[in-house]
Parts: sequence; C-alpha cells; structure tokens
Amino acid sequence: MPSDSSAKYIVIIKTGDAFPDVVARHGDFEALFVKELHPAVPVGMALEIIDAPRGHKLPDAATLAGIVITGSHSMVSNAEPWSEKLKPWLREALSANVPMLGVCYGHQLMAAAFGGVSDYHPAGRESGTYPVHLTQAGTEDALFGQLPNTFSAHLTHAQSVLTPPPDATVLATNAHDTYQALRYGPRQWSVQFHPEFTPPVMQAYLAHQRDALAQQGQDVHALQAGVTETPEATQLLARFIAHL
Repeated sequence: MPSDSSAKYIVIIKTGDAFPDVVARHGDFEALFVKELHPAVPVGMALEIIDAPRGHKLPDAATLAGIVITGSHSMVSNAEPWSEKLKPWLREALSANVPMLGVCYGHQLMAAAFGGVSDYHPAGRESGTYPVHLTQAGTEDALFGQLPNTFSAHLTHAQSVLTPPPDATVLATNAHDTYQALRYGPRQWSVQFHPEFTPPVMQAYLAHQRDALAQQGQDVHALQAGVTETPEATQLLARFIAHL
C-alpha cells in the first residue's frame, strides 16, 4: 500500500495469480508488469502492488499517478465480491481523470464498470499470438497512434467485452474480438491482449490450455509455432507511463 504521502504512486491492481509453474519460472502477473513498467517510471514516482482478491485496501483513487489492472484466471461475469468492489473505485478514478490501463481481466472489468457487458465469448477461447488491427480512431489515439496499423499480440482469454460502454471508443480489433482495445476518457484505456507477456509465458499458457483448445477444434501445434515476439504491443506499457 502507498505509505509515503510525498510520493506519487502508480498502483498495479493484481486481480489473480498465474499458473504456479509460470510464477516459478517467469514471475506472477504483477512481476511481468513491473519488469516492463519500472524502467519507464520517472524519478519521484513509485510502483505499488494492490492484491485485490486478498483484500488489500484500495487507496483514494484521485491521489494516484496512474492505475494498471492485471489479468486473472477469474471471470468478470462471476461478480466476485472483491471484483465488484473495484467497479465503483474505477468509476471514481475515471471521474478524477486518473490515467488507467486495464489488461485482459482488467479490460473486461473496466468495460463492465463503465456500463458495458463482459462475458464468455460465443466463439470460445482465444489463445496464442495473433494480429491486432488499429481502427481509424486507434491511429489517431495518443497511446496507440505510433503503433503500426497491424501488430502482433499475445492473447489468452475465454471472456471478452461483448458490449462496450456507450461512450467508449474502439481503438483496435481482430478476427476474434471486435473490442481488442477501448478508450473511455482522455487517459483511460484497456486492452484484451497481454502486452506484459513474453513468448515463453505465452508458450506456457498454451501448454496448460492444450486440451481445451483441442476440444475447441484448434491446432495447438500451429498455435505454438505461431508464438513470436510482440515488441509493438509491449511498448504500450512504457508509452502509458509517458502519459501520466
């Protein structure tokens, strides 16, 4: 928890744990974010982890320099108490124009908190490295605008944003998800893909999901062979810090 009132804090809201073997070899969700975010954090700011499922107290959102919300193995539609508690807090942060970046579960949670609908995708799970395409609005966006029109990103999710909030702007899309990236305010974004994932982490997730993906009719070997580096997606994290 933030404890030094003189510091400006960027909080990482941890919404779940990765698989134990992933944690042991590569670090948990929040560690993956810290690795990419920390080099970009300016002097005078600090990163803090808030473990929402374990009941860590939420700070006054308006006092924060920025908020990052991680992925999770939980499902937004299950409306777990810790997750529901985050919704009004996120709305307070939006009202205060606190910069936010939600990822995967964070993407779905932000959309649901701001008036959209997140639930199981009718086409099933999306896992692997896939192309993501900017919309026209995406090409003009402060965070996304310097990315190529099409870039690769790591994805693993069963739920999606099915209906975005009425005032949200769609910034990116792909063949599986119409709403791969959304903007809710001047400095509030969310993405379905995982900019913090590395190829080894993506491979580990595909290994865990092998049976489920095969039952869905997907070629797991092809998905594994298609895993690549995703530098453009990853650079969004440092770019987000630059917009604080």
